[in-house]
Amino acid sequence: MGAGLSQPVVADAAYRLRAVGRAVDAPTDPLTAQLSAGLLTDSSVCLAVSHTGATRSTVDAARRARLQGAAVLALTSYVRSPLTETSDCVLVAGGQDLVLGLEAVASRLAHLAVIDALVQTLLDLGGDEARRALDVSAEVTAEHSY
Repeated sequence: MGAGLSQPVVADAAYRLRAVGRAVDAPTDPLTAQLSAGLLTDSSVCLAVSHTGATRSTVDAARRARLQGAAVLALTSYVRSPLTETSDCVLVAGGQDLVLGLEAVASRLAHLAVIDALVQTLLDLGGDEARRALDVSAEVTAEHSY
């Protein structure tokens, strides 16, 4: 889940998680995010990305996911926020004390780096199944190149 400037980070995460064989839904609008969160189960993980940790639609979706029993993993730039209060696990990365406007750029870059590490970890833990999925992803990508 993610909104505003965090949504492209979520879209990148979804693409990369699919590429290592994970079933992913990355809704782009708040109503669909709420619906998706409401359909999660206790075997699901909700990744909620928000620079401030205070974006209402992201926090509300994370809360709904948690009510369904899903684990909530927050990726944010602030240790204390409404999102971190509702999350099971918090990953903090990004610049919160930069000049206004630049912190959003720095946080997106930091959040993308965290996504890289997370996907690499899942690839390493996923064994042959994850490698096969990555091979399919590489094949699909190659088919769309000249």
